Amino acid sequence: MWAIISAGIAPGLALLSYFYLKDEYETEPLSLVLRMFLYGTFLVFPLMFIQHVLKVEHMLPNAFVEAFLSTSLLEEFFKWFVFYYAIYDHREFNEPYDGIVYGVSVSLGFATLENILYLFANGVEFAVTRALLPVSSHALFGVIMGFYLGRAKFGLPKKEKNYIWLSFLLPFLFHGIYDYILLTQERWIYYMLPFMIFLWWLALRKVKLARGMTIEMTQSSSQA
Repeated sequence: MWAIISAGIAPGLALLSYFYLKDEYETEPLSLVLRMFLYGTFLVFPLMFIQHVLKVEHMLPNAFVEAFLSTSLLEEFFKWFVFYYAIYDHREFNEPYDGIVYGVSVSLGFATLENILYLFANGVEFAVTRALLPVSSHALFGVIMGFYLGRAKFGLPKKEKNYIWLSFLLPFLFHGIYDYILLTQERWIYYMLPFMIFLWWLALRKVKLARGMTIEMTQSSSQA
């Protein structure tokens, strides 16, 4: 049991630590980061119940609807909802890069508990595959969500609504594509590998941009 729990938690904590430590100027309070992580875990059971009902009631007529409605829309909307209402106006969210830290926290909270449950049901031998695909993909969706919420809060006020929409729509789109590949492609690895490489490239680019905006904002504040 402890082996499964450890294998389920390890990738989420490793990824969270990686993105957390990228915040070089004013690291976020660990208590708040862990709170957002826990909020993500609280979403797992209600969403699993809704997804189960949708499947049992035959409300998912094809793989496209299952990927984009049952999985992507539900999971990304509620992660976005938790982020927006729990942290967007919080005083600790005071730099563009902070959005990435909190977006990753919520996403990895969800992914970590989901991962533990999956390993209990299917076996610890799936731990590496789960770490490389579902857990890391949730982290990358969280990076993208957090980046655009950071742009919304610290960018031009007239563009705030556009960035808020992007903070939900882009993770929703990428998550839907991810699940659609898994559900429809017999040799899904040939499609998933380039897709995951693209996601990592995009997310790390957003990390670099957010850190640059944070540096610029910090330097402007110190000179004022």
